[in-house]
Amino acid sequence: MAYKKKSKKKQFKNLELVLAHVKSTFNNTLVSISTPSGDIIMRGSAGQLGFKGSRKGTPYAATQIAGKLAKELTDLGVRNIEVNLEGPGSGRDSVVRALQSSGLTVTMLRDVTPLPHNGCRPPKKRRV
Repeated sequence: MAYKKKSKKKQFKNLELVLAHVKSTFNNTLVSISTPSGDIIMRGSAGQLGFKGSRKGTPYAATQIAGKLAKELTDLGVRNIEVNLEGPGSGRDSVVRALQSSGLTVTMLRDVTPLPHNGCRPPKKRRV
């Protein structure tokens, strides 16, 4: 019986600036914290905190996610954060407010929501 060798968790030290990637949909809010080079340090979602169903997409759930991640970031010694916002959900603003109120300095807000430049071809017209 073969077993998988446990890999050690990568240690990140002396991080002064990190990036928060916030994907906010109508049903959920996902937050990933990465280094400027792109290595994911930590991540969180509303479902991870125990929210179920339609409560995952609420601003309150997004605030709880950001508060939990901000606490872990301050333990690592992070002070500055850049935020990339994506999606149309209601948790976008709540995440930024929670990060600021926890003592982190938000240096840049970037909206990276993809926008179609005319998009897909629409379905053919309905005949009744």
